[in-house]
Amino acid sequence: MKDKNLQNDYNSLSLEELTKEANKMIEDLENQKNLENSIENYQSLIKLNNIIEKKFQKNVKNISEKTKENISKITSKKNAKKNK
Repeated sequence: MKDKNLQNDYNSLSLEELTKEANKMIEDLENQKNLENSIENYQSLIKLNNIIEKKFQKNVKNISEKTKENISKITSKKNAKKNK
């Protein structure tokens, strides 16, 4: 599967769903007897891990931005009350 296809398939999933998928891949790797298949599956797991990491970083950024907005709103309300 191409990287872009893999990413498109996983974009709609939540971090929890992606983590479950990664755990399933890890289980499959642990039970794998054929090393050639293991290498291919391990590479897919690495790609999935990168997708999870990017999605996590995006979520962290969104949370940080929302927090800054909320802090700004709160401080502007406090300043408006002080100036009355």
